[in-house]
Amino acid sequence: MEMKKVTDPAFRVYGKVVDGYDCGPLLEAMEKTPLPEDVIYVPSVEELEALPVCKKMEENLYGQLPIQVGYCNGHNRKLNALEYHRTSEINVAVTDLVLLIGRQQDIEEDDTYDTSLAEAFLVPAGTVIEVYATTLHYAPCQVNDGGFRCVVILPKGTNTDLSPVESVFHEDRLLFAKNKWLIGHQEGGLDENAFIGLKGENLEI
Repeated sequence: MEMKKVTDPAFRVYGKVVDGYDCGPLLEAMEKTPLPEDVIYVPSVEELEALPVCKKMEENLYGQLPIQVGYCNGHNRKLNALEYHRTSEINVAVTDLVLLIGRQQDIEEDDTYDTSLAEAFLVPAGTVIEVYATTLHYAPCQVNDGGFRCVVILPKGTNTDLSPVESVFHEDRLLFAKNKWLIGHQEGGLDENAFIGLKGENLEI
């Protein structure tokens, strides 16, 4: 599939590049985080949240709403699933990485999504991006054999364990964690509670 950069105008549908933040200390701290052979996601890391740049992002990028700063690291080349939130997500690429993303507006009425509609965008190391709430996304894909590291910033509590909910609307079956709606691929190796609704190829970089 064609790969574009997040500086390409085509990315404006999905998010934007954010300038002006000195992420040096954040990138340095991230070098000490695990880099497993699979993928690890940690929603909240106090040491990262305490950094001045993250405090500034909370104040400005999230309008003083409480945030959590965590990471998604590892080795991955496949789509496997797509998720979305009710709020934007800030990503800081520690290494070069690729995001496979789509539009929430393209989810069918039966909550399925055709993976042929997804696009690939390269996020160069050191780049800060906002991923809009309506953008479907999941774990990044690596560019190099050494894997990837990515800072993930979201409103506090996102992606944590979900309390039992009584279904009201058909979209509720996608609710997989707090502030996290997920559509999985049958080849994605997901938890049995995941809604399997991605149609087509499990895209690979």
